[in-house]
Amino acid sequence: MNATLVRALIVSAIAVGAATMAHAQQTGPAARDVDVGKYEYEAQCAACHGSTGKGDGFYVDWLEKGTKVSNLTKLSKKNNGVFPFARVYETIDGRQLVRAHGTREMPIWGKDLSASSITGRPYYDDEAFVRARILAVTEYIYRLQAK
Repeated sequence: MNATLVRALIVSAIAVGAATMAHAQQTGPAARDVDVGKYEYEAQCAACHGSTGKGDGFYVDWLEKGTKVSNLTKLSKKNNGVFPFARVYETIDGRQLVRAHGTREMPIWGKDLSASSITGRPYYDDEAFVRARILAVTEYIYRLQAK
């Protein structure tokens, strides 16, 4: 793994950890119900991949004829029982070319993942914020894997 990716994953893990600790300090039932990965998945991925990750989202019928949407629940099974974390992360962030997601330079959801899309202004470390959101989605897809 190159040093930049390792550094990105470390920063992301720290950001997710900090957010998790801050969230854990909240009280009340609503504080326990937040699932960032699930929220991001439903907002960015479920239209095509479906709410359960089986590739049966409502947008499938509108895709170009012959375009097959991946069943995300079988990624580990297709990879000899090992979840392909780096491949999933890179597909989400745009480093893996997936025709339906757009170009490598700008996946169709790229702008939506930035902090400024939420706050309306640049975040302190927008890159770390985006990495944390991608990491959360990747972890959620890991939880979708068929047993």
